[in-house]
Amino acid sequence: MSEGLERLIGEIKKHGFLKSKPLEEAIRKCPRGLFVPEDRKEDAYLDEPVHIGFGQTVSQPSTVVLMTEALKVEKGQNVLEVGTGSGWQSAILGVLVGEKGKIYTTERLKALIRIAKDNLNRIGAKNIEVIEGDGSLGLKDKAPFDRIIVTAAVRFVPGPLLEQLKIGGFAIAPVGDMVSQEMILIKRVEKNKFERKFLGRFAFVPLLGEYGFSEGSV
Repeated sequence: MSEGLERLIGEIKKHGFLKSKPLEEAIRKCPRGLFVPEDRKEDAYLDEPVHIGFGQTVSQPSTVVLMTEALKVEKGQNVLEVGTGSGWQSAILGVLVGEKGKIYTTERLKALIRIAKDNLNRIGAKNIEVIEGDGSLGLKDKAPFDRIIVTAAVRFVPGPLLEQLKIGGFAIAPVGDMVSQEMILIKRVEKNKFERKFLGRFAFVPLLGEYGFSEGSV
């Protein structure tokens, strides 16, 4: 596992995605092999998405790194993740915010919630709460958030998420149709003012929910 993990880290650094030392150490503390199904372990340290069942994937490592680097997560922050999956992104964020920070992560699928909780328990994560529900609505009772990350495709960044973002905070999401999306980094500058930066094209599974894609469209 260690050899594969180090090879993956080296590859992502070589291609210029991984620049932050804290993020590099977080990836080491959260080996991707612990977050993929047993029959996909051999694929865990490839820079590729890995299917985790239920029509979902754990994202390509370089994409996870790009999104996390862009967010500039800091110790002690309150972070919302929309789309828990197997919990790998949550785990990395949990290390970055430290003991005084908090990660809230939402997931619709009960089976994935059980898997993610087991995975997070396995690495001893104490500052991550997995919540069942429609992530496109955010978590109003846990807001405001310093950072928000959406790990599934949306047609637009849901309004409730923007409302729950702190002034000065960052949100990131893949925005587009169900085939291709543009990664957008958003900074809330003032109450009703947002700055946007485009980070390239990607392909994510769709986010289902009130402000996501409908069940019938998938």
